Amino acid sequence: MSTDDTDVRPVRFSRLARRGVLLGFSGPQLTALGAAAVLGILALYAGGPARLIASPVIAALTATALVRVNGRTAIEWLPVVSHWVGRTATGQTQFRARIATPRPAGTLALPGDAARLREYLEPDTGAVYVHDPHAATLTAVVEVVHPAFVLLDPSEQNRRVAAWGRALASACRSGRIAAVQVLERTLPDSGKSLTDWWHTHGTRDGSWAAQNYEQLVERAGPAGQRHAATISIAIDLRTSARTIRAAGGGLRGGAVVLRQEIDSMTLALRAADITVSPPIGPGELALMLRTAYDPAVSAALERHGDLGRDLAAAGPVSVTESWGHLRTDSAYHCVLWISEWPRTHVNPAFLQPLLTSTGVQHTFSLHFTPVRADLAARDLRKKKTEHLSDAAQRARIGQIDDAGHSAEYTDVLQQEADLTAGHGILRATGLITVTASSMMELERAVSTIEQAAIQSSCETRRLWGQQTAAFSAAALPLRRPR
Repeated sequence: MSTDDTDVRPVRFSRLARRGVLLGFSGPQLTALGAAAVLGILALYAGGPARLIASPVIAALTATALVRVNGRTAIEWLPVVSHWVGRTATGQTQFRARIATPRPAGTLALPGDAARLREYLEPDTGAVYVHDPHAATLTAVVEVVHPAFVLLDPSEQNRRVAAWGRALASACRSGRIAAVQVLERTLPDSGKSLTDWWHTHGTRDGSWAAQNYEQLVERAGPAGQRHAATISIAIDLRTSARTIRAAGGGLRGGAVVLRQEIDSMTLALRAADITVSPPIGPGELALMLRTAYDPAVSAALERHGDLGRDLAAAGPVSVTESWGHLRTDSAYHCVLWISEWPRTHVNPAFLQPLLTSTGVQHTFSLHFTPVRADLAARDLRKKKTEHLSDAAQRARIGQIDDAGHSAEYTDVLQQEADLTAGHGILRATGLITVTASSMMELERAVSTIEQAAIQSSCETRRLWGQQTAAFSAAALPLRRPR
């Protein structure tokens, strides 16, 4: 028997590029160091008291360029802090729904930048598409169901991994897909499926055993958890303009083009034994949005299928953003960014400890951004040139080339080889939303998820000062850009 039949082929991720503009320093760092150098030269020529006055300023500029806080230098924190202070001063960190003032027709009633999103209801199928007029995208959401991956034999796992890779590669070929978002949610189980099974197959004859079993079903159902997965596919209306005009123009033509991309993606996903539903309607989307902001009502809404399915009222009633977390209707949320994927070869199921963390309600969101082949080739050539010039500059000044630079250059060469072989290039961004009913529980849940990420060979960072924007990208199936 061959090795491919007995062992699961490992996978490896490219390192996050940390190479700067010059000698590993980024643009803001070079600006701060350059200002400190110019000020030092001026103070040196001026002499006298000017040196005493300039010394603390030079030290402060140097410290902001070199001292790191939570993985970033102080100068790199400046835009984040400035944006946060500006939003706080203008009241943008607070949102209260104006229940007496109806929202404009077609909007999703969401806070922040997501307020610009519009809904488009396809008249033929009843599916709802999300239109972002600023980013010029049209997004569809489909629900997916798949069998347990870890229970399969190695040969079947290898086949499904290869099929999933081909499905993602198909997103790069047409040039019309702007992004693909995979969203996996952990939700409290309402027990509806268990109750429906009992009403359909159970023997309710009034006996003592039947009564006790029915009570057990009613009590045990809501105590569990369930996982729900969706895939959001967004097309770029600008790059697809020609095809959209041929399909009738406007959002109607865009919906036709998006439907073609969905059909193509569905065929590719079926090869990986992933069952794809038709694009969801406004009721299902409203339920997803409502339970993301108000998870306490998710079980009740699932039990009563007609409630909470009005898309015009699916948004939150109250949102309060803090520096490190977000407070919505009935929960506290914290968004983490996967800043480092595994640096070594890992099993394709390496995310299992993170996705199956018990006792923690969380949402895992993975954003794939396809890169056109010509743009990817040009970017790789630019990166190769910069790596070689940096290496020559380091050799000229006697600086030793470390293993990190060599690993990044090896990744660039591997990506170039993959692109030459016909594979696509996708940029992947992973976000995790942790949800709890109180701040104390939230911090415990965040600590649990961070440990689970370490077991998955990943590194996470809390997105300080940008929780509202990160939440709309991480917890909502709307393919919000980050």
